[in-house]
Amino acid sequence: MVIGVNELLDRYGALLREVDAWFQQCQERHPEQIACHNGCSSCCRGLFDITLLDAYYLRYGFNALPIDQKIDIRQAASQLLALLSRVNTMFVKPWLLNSIPEEQWDALMPEEDETPCLLLSKDGRCLVYEYRPMTCRLNGIPLIDISGEEFFDEWCTLNFTGADPREFMDLRFPFTELFTRELLFFQEFTCLLGGKERNEVDLFIPAAIVMDEVEIVLALAQIPI
Repeated sequence: MVIGVNELLDRYGALLREVDAWFQQCQERHPEQIACHNGCSSCCRGLFDITLLDAYYLRYGFNALPIDQKIDIRQAASQLLALLSRVNTMFVKPWLLNSIPEEQWDALMPEEDETPCLLLSKDGRCLVYEYRPMTCRLNGIPLIDISGEEFFDEWCTLNFTGADPREFMDLRFPFTELFTRELLFFQEFTCLLGGKERNEVDLFIPAAIVMDEVEIVLALAQIPI
């Protein structure tokens, strides 16, 4: 791995833990409204895009799994990626979504897909929980900045079944600042990997599991800034 990347990933992990702290505070303030708990995996279904930075951080946790478990998960990930390449023949190694037009992404991750995430245990727990992507940590309640700007106005149907969470001021968080900091981390990260700052490089969790770091670095050179 490129020198400096590990240190940056550790700093990014601290940012992710700030998100966890916010979510935990929301749970503590509204335990009767937020049903999210360890082992609940209702949201962990289908495919969704994550950043290349999240993919590298996720691999911290994946690499720590038992070898037999990693082999099984890698095999399942490879099979899924092969199926997706039949859906869109442009979707090929190293499986970066930016290699295909964004309007074609939806066909690769249909909303009706209820397939469990490959990183779920049999009892519904995330095998890499401490290293899960930013998206996973933000899921479940609406994302409303302290200014009132709504970044995401949906929430899990198990939460706030009799209330409108947009009316709870104490759920708000400085998301504008958070996403700015995330972008700065990402730009620094892509500069370390490929020598140039980029604002977006996305992939699926199965691709993060099987990705070849050398191929990723080479592919970055082909992605427009």
